[in-house]
Amino acid sequence: MGRVFEKRKYKMFARYDRMAKGFTRAGKEIAIAVKLGGADPQGNSRLRLAIQNAKGINMPKDRIDAAVKRASSKDEKGLEEVVYEGKGAHGIGILIECATDNPTRTVANVRMNFNRHHGELGKTGSLDYLFERKGVFKIKAENVNMEELEFELIDFGADEFELNEDTIIIYAAFADFGKMQKALESKKLNIISSELERIPTSTVELSETEIAEVMELISKLEEDDDVQNVYHNMK
Repeated sequence: MGRVFEKRKYKMFARYDRMAKGFTRAGKEIAIAVKLGGADPQGNSRLRLAIQNAKGINMPKDRIDAAVKRASSKDEKGLEEVVYEGKGAHGIGILIECATDNPTRTVANVRMNFNRHHGELGKTGSLDYLFERKGVFKIKAENVNMEELEFELIDFGADEFELNEDTIIIYAAFADFGKMQKALESKKLNIISSELERIPTSTVELSETEIAEVMELISKLEEDDDVQNVYHNMK
């Protein structure tokens, strides 16, 4: 089998690692949604979104059902949503969204990673000016007329569209998130995911070597099970 097999095996395991991380993240989103609004997706819009996003990454139905059931248990620990901000190498702004049952453990791990990779954890709110929260919706492009869709969705807050292979990405202001989600559902479009993301208001251009330094920190942060999302303002 030799080196070709080893390369293939490495890629296969890397894919499984990403899938496992995605399922863990989706499970936590489901757990938080259930704790906040109950286990019925029809009456809990956040849970409906969490399940939709879990399906979008091919999370098996039995795992989704198990996550809802587990979160409904009185014995299950509640998760707290926390956000940490800091500067990585070369002054890059980094914002980390976490879901944790132990914030003391989580902040210690986040701080350790910043310290080990030439960064520094900052105060809450110190990087708010670098990022704008937006609704980001991904739908299947198949059988969709993009020009007509743009025209129809402008009234619901859509302010930018992208076509990425077979996926249409729609951006909307934070305040229009719910309105846009309802509009997409009413049109019975094939929704892959609906999320609130933090988009950098400006970006910093670095050399390849500098990018690699910053990515070391970002990769370590993303490996932490308490971390849901990591945003940065690198170009």
